[in-house]
Amino acid sequence: MSDPEVTSSYRSIEGLRVEQVGPVLELEIDRPAKRNALTDPIVQAMIAALSAAGPDETVRVVLLQGAGEHFCAGFDIVGRNAGDARPRVGSIQRRLPTEAHRLIELLVTTQTPVVCQVRGWAAGIGLHLVLASDFAVVDDSARLWEPYSERGFTPDTGGTWLLPRRVGEVRAREMLMLGQAVSGSDAAAWGMVHKAVPGGALADETRSLVDRLAGAPTVTIGLTKWLLHAGSTAPLPEHLQNEALAMELSSRSEDFRDGLAAFMEKRPPNFSGR
Repeated sequence: MSDPEVTSSYRSIEGLRVEQVGPVLELEIDRPAKRNALTDPIVQAMIAALSAAGPDETVRVVLLQGAGEHFCAGFDIVGRNAGDARPRVGSIQRRLPTEAHRLIELLVTTQTPVVCQVRGWAAGIGLHLVLASDFAVVDDSARLWEPYSERGFTPDTGGTWLLPRRVGEVRAREMLMLGQAVSGSDAAAWGMVHKAVPGGALADETRSLVDRLAGAPTVTIGLTKWLLHAGSTAPLPEHLQNEALAMELSSRSEDFRDGLAAFMEKRPPNFSGR
């Protein structure tokens, strides 16, 4: 691919770099001194960026990563409860549906593929960002951890929904109820993440995958992601109808026509994302 153009229609905030580089929307959590623990403004900015990227035809893949030595060590609960202005009782159940829970739902349901690059700690919501992404490339020495049982409160942000679907109930119980931390290499062996690589190869391996998705048939990839998510709960007759609809839509795309022509002409396809 040629050098992509950096565009500025997406805005960064303190603690989160948001930048579109060609067809790639990069979201980088940037609080390395706090192991990239999330804050309410960061969560809201991530929601805004993903919501805008979904219908943005110039964005073909999202890259999610953390600055420095860690991906994301969870939510900055200490920072939220510092000082005199502590949240009142009931604030969690009022806030989560439109904030952190909304972020996880967007990652899972947006038809734009999401790639996560992980080094160091991915804990709590940090791990759930990984699980909600389509692909996660992790440092084989990374640490993936559900800290809830050791902190005395229950999981949130989809942990009890996402984790069993990736690793099965037995291993999910070990992580969620016993607090077992898992290395990046074990996470890959368990099927929790796409791939684990040595730290020195992490950036190149991630970039190779991002470039591949940026040059993929975007309509087909998005509809396939939708089918995979919808199929996890839909009965077979409904799912087969969804597959028929997706086939109807994808077969009318420009990329389908080029893919068919490439097959006939014995050449690599040149997908435009349309």
